[in-house]
Amino acid sequence: MKLDIGLLPFEWVKEALCAEVDPVIFFPEAGENTSAAKKVCMACNVRIKCLNYSLKNDERFGIWGGLSELDRRILRRQAS
Repeated sequence: MKLDIGLLPFEWVKEALCAEVDPVIFFPEAGENTSAAKKVCMACNVRIKCLNYSLKNDERFGIWGGLSELDRRILRRQAS
């Protein structure tokens, strides 16, 4: 299964590498390894746009811009 980018409202997603792999890796169960998703993100040209989107929209689940929900929570605290 691949991500249907036609359903997403932002233009940068068309360039996102996550659209080329199974989206399940970006939404791991608690305790599952996130390295495969983060590896895809680190090679992605729109990683920063994705991360900014997740922070702006308070995404609480999944890997966005190469960061997990916990990583993003830490980043928010550091920015405060």
